Amino acid sequence: MADTQVQTVAFFGASGGVGLAALKKTLASGRQCVALCRKPAKLAAILPPESNPNLKIVQGNAHDIAAVSTCLLARPGVLVDQIISTIGGAFVLSKMTIDDPEVCRKGAAVLLEALANLRRDGAVGQPHIVVCSTTGLSRFGRDIPIAMIPLYHILLKVPHEDKIIMENRLVSSGEEFTIVRPSFMVSEEETAKKVRVGVEDPKTGRESVAIGYTISKSDAGIWIAENLVLKKHEQYSKKITMITT
Repeated sequence: MADTQVQTVAFFGASGGVGLAALKKTLASGRQCVALCRKPAKLAAILPPESNPNLKIVQGNAHDIAAVSTCLLARPGVLVDQIISTIGGAFVLSKMTIDDPEVCRKGAAVLLEALANLRRDGAVGQPHIVVCSTTGLSRFGRDIPIAMIPLYHILLKVPHEDKIIMENRLVSSGEEFTIVRPSFMVSEEETAKKVRVGVEDPKTGRESVAIGYTISKSDAGIWIAENLVLKKHEQYSKKITMITT
């Protein structure tokens, strides 16, 4: 593994929420970070370039393969060490769906295609890909409280279908990955609550259980940074983690 001082982490969807919290924690560790943003000024206002020299902000969309490819090279011919994707759509209550019902599946497809193309052109490396999904998707048993089943399987049906396809693409890709399924995310603020973790193998099933109602976006992002970037616990390699407080 590369020295921690020269590791590079690419972020997709880091302008707010889970991704922003993970980005802040990763930057604080001294790692190099690249963040793809549709509106770079938004992220630059939060993390000014003059005080964050290890952060490179790239303008673009996570569905644009050229922009994504730009973020995946730590230097010419060498892929980044890790990829954190927390992209998602905005929920439209009046239509019971999200503004882009295929946002996650398209993002995964573009990311995997970009990696394949870069390797075809000679780039080397095996980035650890972390994607943010959601609880309520397990094929191996209930991972949400009974009271939340109507919310998850009726109101959130469309975004959950999108995330299932995203997960399946990643699992079958052959890439190094961890899928993170936070419980229902309720706020931006970091809390003092302990994060509980359940682990599931996408092929063989449940290894441990953690069922809860909510987690804050910041707590989820910090957990990702601490456990999948700064320490990179091997027990989460090619696994699905359910996190809740």
